[in-house]
Amino acid sequence: MTHLSIELIAAILFAIALLHTFSAKQFERLSHRYPRHAGLFHLLGEVEVVFGFWAIVLIFTMAAINGGDQALAYAESRQYTEPLFVFVVMVVAASRPILQLVLNAVSLTARFIPLRNTLVSAWLGLAAVPLLGSAITEPAAMTIAALMLAPQVFRSDVPERLKYFALGVLFVNVSIGGTLTSFAAPPVLMVAATWQWDSAFMLATFGWKAAIAVVINATIAVVVLRKHLPDQVSTPDADERKPAPIVLTLVHIAFLVGVVTLAHHPVAFLGLFLMFLGVTQAYERHQNPLIIKEALLVAFFLAGLVVLGGLQQWWLQPLVANMSPKVLFFGATALTAVTDNAALTYLGSLITGISEQAKYSLVAGAVAGGGLTMIANAPNPAGVALLKRGFADESIGAGELLIGALLPTLVAILAFMFL
Repeated sequence: MTHLSIELIAAILFAIALLHTFSAKQFERLSHRYPRHAGLFHLLGEVEVVFGFWAIVLIFTMAAINGGDQALAYAESRQYTEPLFVFVVMVVAASRPILQLVLNAVSLTARFIPLRNTLVSAWLGLAAVPLLGSAITEPAAMTIAALMLAPQVFRSDVPERLKYFALGVLFVNVSIGGTLTSFAAPPVLMVAATWQWDSAFMLATFGWKAAIAVVINATIAVVVLRKHLPDQVSTPDADERKPAPIVLTLVHIAFLVGVVTLAHHPVAFLGLFLMFLGVTQAYERHQNPLIIKEALLVAFFLAGLVVLGGLQQWWLQPLVANMSPKVLFFGATALTAVTDNAALTYLGSLITGISEQAKYSLVAGAVAGGGLTMIANAPNPAGVALLKRGFADESIGAGELLIGALLPTLVAILAFMFL
């Protein structure tokens, strides 16, 4: 069978995976209706499992058609640094000392703002932490923000439509909040070296516009949610143990900084991660259970996206290359909803002779649309994994997320177009 046939099969499986993502909530409902097969339906209803599952189907299909050696060669040719990094940074950023440090900083900030503490805490989680992603990377920012916001916003007594709106704001703000530097947002990272975009360029061209949109989105969300926020700021910690020693907190910060610094060197940051696991075991009394399961599910999802997405270039790149800058802006926003925005900008970086205006349109559209679906931006699966328990059936519906993200996406679009 020809290479084109394999690409066509991969495109069909990619489309099926997208449909599966949008129908995952239905599988969760089936698990309650048919308890005898609840385990299977629950597995198929885990959104984080979808792309990994269909990636495995693709590899087995390739093996059946072209032989196991070629299928393995393709799987091993893919670059899995991003899934590994997201796994590691999620676990480290969600550790008790790091989370306590962030919560203490939020509490201290809230004292100087003459508003209800819960309003300030929610606003900082939706605005300040996503912007902090430009320094600590977007996956780390998503992890911290999700853990901060879970007990405040994503509770069972908050109306579902408001939770989906808050989730859309969080996803959009994290996507655009990483554009203040050239290394924190995956879609920017894919083009920064090729197009010679440094952090100063990003801040002057994208960052300040993104910051304004982040502030507007967070403010709208807090105003809408204000009647549903608790009277007191809740803590995501499971108990009331004393804060971790300062020295241990500094060690955890050092691990987080080291992992972020070595983000493109998996052997190095995995080595640091093993040392981190040793430290958490040695000082277990100052730790919460590490979010290993959630982080592994997210890594599995992203690895599946890497495998399936690697064979979509044949239709995506010509589509992007043939668009005018203005059409490209909106085209990139729409395409980001059905493919990872980093993959989209990477394909754009391969186009020779692309104009400066087209470069801006591609990246601006890709980051603006980063909150529309779970697959639109690499950190989104991390947010889903950490927040889904607060939604009905402990599952996040893709259609509801799309609707919830429309307004914050529009704010981001307007900021990048007219500022």
